[in-house]
Amino acid sequence: MKIKLYSSEYKDAWDKFIRDSKNGTFLFYRDFIEYHAGRFRDYSLMFYLNDVLVALMPGHMEDRIFYSHKGLTYGGLITGDKTTAADVLSIFEYLTTTFRHQGIRKIVYKAVPHIYHIRPAEEDLYALFRHKAILTSCNISSTLLLPDRTKYSDLRKRGVKKALKNNLAVKKATDYSGFWQILSRNLKDKYETEPVHSLAEIDYLKSKFPRNIHLFTVGNTDSNIIGGCLVFETERVAHVQYVAATEEGKKLGAIDLVIDHIINTAFAHKTYFDYGTSTENGGWHLNENLIHQKEGFGARGTVYNIYTIDLSI
Repeated sequence: MKIKLYSSEYKDAWDKFIRDSKNGTFLFYRDFIEYHAGRFRDYSLMFYLNDVLVALMPGHMEDRIFYSHKGLTYGGLITGDKTTAADVLSIFEYLTTTFRHQGIRKIVYKAVPHIYHIRPAEEDLYALFRHKAILTSCNISSTLLLPDRTKYSDLRKRGVKKALKNNLAVKKATDYSGFWQILSRNLKDKYETEPVHSLAEIDYLKSKFPRNIHLFTVGNTDSNIIGGCLVFETERVAHVQYVAATEEGKKLGAIDLVIDHIINTAFAHKTYFDYGTSTENGGWHLNENLIHQKEGFGARGTVYNIYTIDLSI
């Protein structure tokens, strides 16, 4: 087993492995990882067995702690079809031994939720157990299995009907600035925060991944944008990255309409619709009003887990 620290000379090999992997998504391509390179000290790893690349782990280093990866929704070990359970155990054994020799204190590991796996790829969870990893964060998302979905609640049905009665319509947008103003104002007013991505960053990512990033906006007869939803599309999942509406949009059912459009029209062919997490503080606080709204569409729980391996033990 050999470990190489990623550098730009390996970009093509990295991206090709992600493209052919069991559990990689476009979030792991180097152009996505590096859009916020200035915020993180990249420490992404490439694992070779008998000189053959068998796994990747996007990551960064901070205060002698390895994170995989604070800047990504999920991280962890990306593996190929030929990577076995025994290989993954060897990877973790070699990695933890190497990090201990380097004085690294902890590994903080974001597992890829199973809904994003193209083929089963939970060998890493077994390896985490073997290395006494502790579950340190558990965030619950709301997911629909689209081929066998649960019916909407009466409240969500009424919301869609209200939107249609008020002549609201959904369209796919190319200009993100109007929606970003609504999103930024909502986050500022409610949480005193900003979107994770700036408008410039999301425009850049859209230019790099036009098949994966989509904005759907809701407008009235005057074509004013009163709501919208930004979707990250992977092979099996349509994931809600941002959703927002003006006060008028909320009253008229704009969010219900755009979510209904994503589920039943834009991405009805996908396996899963993932409405995003409803937890804060590492999962210790559940926003019950928020998750109730999502569950009204029939969505049920998928967890985004973060594990910690204490290398001092």
